[in-house]
Amino acid sequence: MRVLAERSIEVIATNQAPSGAYVASPAFPVYRYSWLRDGAFVADAMSRAGQVESAEAFFSWCDRVLVSRRDRIETLIARHAAGDAIDISEFLPTRFTLAGDDGIEDWTDFQLDGYGAWVWALIEHARRHGRSIPSMDGARLSARYAAAFWDHPSYDWWEEYADHRHVSTLAAIFGGLDALAAWPDLEPHEREGLADVAGQIRGRVLAEAGLVGHLPKWLGATDIDASLIAAATPFRLVSPDDPLMVATLAEIERQLVHDGGVHRYAADSYYGGGEWLLLAALLGWHYARIGRRADAARELEWVASRATEAGDLPEQVTDHLLAPVALGGWLRRWGPIASPLLWSHAMYLTLAIELGFGPSGGFR
Repeated sequence: MRVLAERSIEVIATNQAPSGAYVASPAFPVYRYSWLRDGAFVADAMSRAGQVESAEAFFSWCDRVLVSRRDRIETLIARHAAGDAIDISEFLPTRFTLAGDDGIEDWTDFQLDGYGAWVWALIEHARRHGRSIPSMDGARLSARYAAAFWDHPSYDWWEEYADHRHVSTLAAIFGGLDALAAWPDLEPHEREGLADVAGQIRGRVLAEAGLVGHLPKWLGATDIDASLIAAATPFRLVSPDDPLMVATLAEIERQLVHDGGVHRYAADSYYGGGEWLLLAALLGWHYARIGRRADAARELEWVASRATEAGDLPEQVTDHLLAPVALGGWLRRWGPIASPLLWSHAMYLTLAIELGFGPSGGFR
């Protein structure tokens, strides 16, 4: 276990660009970009592993990405306040080149989760290591952007279903706003404003979830999605022992967990709808936080058993497919499943540290 944790640090460090950006997957052409969402979890794992310079290089890259788009962000927020209609193509992208530029290919770009997630990771890192934050400009802009548009439909974590308000996206936004609202370097009115929006998000989600008895994949639905684990661990939109989260976990276990592997959602057909390593590790992290350490260890072992001979962790595995007829089409379109996926390595590293199998000096 510890060997793979060390290998995960190596994979992540090797695939961090001089700019500070983490490439999502170096061997998968459409993933040779840096996502704020993926990078937030990667930076958080490296921070927990004591790789302070790596995490801070990513946060500095994020700051530059946001500050360089200040005028665009301010214009979007002003147009929104004025009631202007904004086309989905006008919003900020979800993935950037390693230099921090917009990509030139068409992509399902309007995703808000990363704009909350990286701010959450930044504040967690600063608290964990007692570090100052050299520039708050990017975090402020990111939080204001997410706060302005949180109630706007957008693509989810999986870059699908753009017509809905996704609870895992709202959880990531909440995590960022809630963390930044408690940061003492902000002016009181800024902190109050962020806390107010965070409260609105929580209230909206709880009201909708109360109608179905668990957190839904998106507002107004009854479907479940494994990314909903993040609503409790780590973003704390709901507490792990909240009855809604307990019911959500039970539904995830019933519908999406198979011998330790975790599917994204029941109708998934991407690469056949396999089991995602990062979700198994996320589930294990949550298990550890609620005291189910034996189940957490099982998830850690399951992820480790799917490593390649070189010690690389892929995005997903095809042991148990939900839609096997769809696998061939994706293989022909984009080639083999992405491997290594830095997000998979990051989540494994986080869980390993949580269970005491990480590098010496790791931080929970």
